[in-house]
Amino acid sequence: MSNMKRLALAALLATVSFAPGAAFAGGKAIAGIVFQQDQYFRGIQIGMEKAAEAAGDELLAGNSDSKLEKEAQLIDTYIARGVNSIVVAPLSADASVPALKKARDAGITVVTYGTSANGDVAQATVTSSDRDIGIGTGNAATDFLKTLGNGEKVKIGTLAFKALLPEQSNARVDGFLSVVKDQVDIVAQQDAWLAEKALAVASDMLTANPDIKVIYAANEGGTIGAVQAVKKAGLEGKVFVFGTDGSEQLANMLLNSDNVLQATTAQQPLEVGKQAIEAAQNLLDGKKIETKVNVPVLPLKRADAEGVAAYKEGLKALK
Repeated sequence: MSNMKRLALAALLATVSFAPGAAFAGGKAIAGIVFQQDQYFRGIQIGMEKAAEAAGDELLAGNSDSKLEKEAQLIDTYIARGVNSIVVAPLSADASVPALKKARDAGITVVTYGTSANGDVAQATVTSSDRDIGIGTGNAATDFLKTLGNGEKVKIGTLAFKALLPEQSNARVDGFLSVVKDQVDIVAQQDAWLAEKALAVASDMLTANPDIKVIYAANEGGTIGAVQAVKKAGLEGKVFVFGTDGSEQLANMLLNSDNVLQATTAQQPLEVGKQAIEAAQNLLDGKKIETKVNVPVLPLKRADAEGVAAYKEGLKALK
């Protein structure tokens, strides 16, 4: 191994946290891989930890930082460590497959969550339907659009993340539009999934299309950026945002008197993480399980302030 490769491996191992005293002598050794640090993946990680702890298993946590090369390196590392199972949200339905196939060839059980991999490389998948996430927000938007449009179609713009995760992004946007397609006229569609970038893109979108009345954003960062863009432009009460995900920041935006963010649809990360680890545990025990698990999504609406406040209170478990 070259010095360069040794340095790269050392840097990678520094991002992989091994449970104290993990010698794999007790229960199962399960690697849980996230691909970014935000409240959703924090919830996933807590759900994984709870399920592993309940069964007396070791959880080895890693973060691919949304980089396919690092995802493959992590999987190689876990193969070398001799884990029993890898539980991962693949970065790509196609490009993640070769690394996961190496794990399967090494006799390791593979479970995916959140996103999925094409083919049969995953022995079980735990997700919330991305189309349902879009549909949830679409259902929350229909009455609002009916009033706003007053019989006319409402001009909207969308913010997505096709360049990052095309299958997931398209499913959410298509789900939203499947509900509201007869009520809207799409005048702009852009990619922007990080809040800072989304603020800039949404601001440009509003400048170029002053007749936009609604922005739909397909993830948390896009939603936050869209709300900030509306406020920066002084368009509160004239332009409205429908979004995705369920962080404390989004809950506060739904409760804010500025009346910009109208609804989002949240996932249940604790439950997704917990059920993904349990699927791996059951497979390793030779049990017959449901191989495609759908965890229901949770619509959050400005009109249901009490429900939003209760959801926000529940997020304290993720801190």
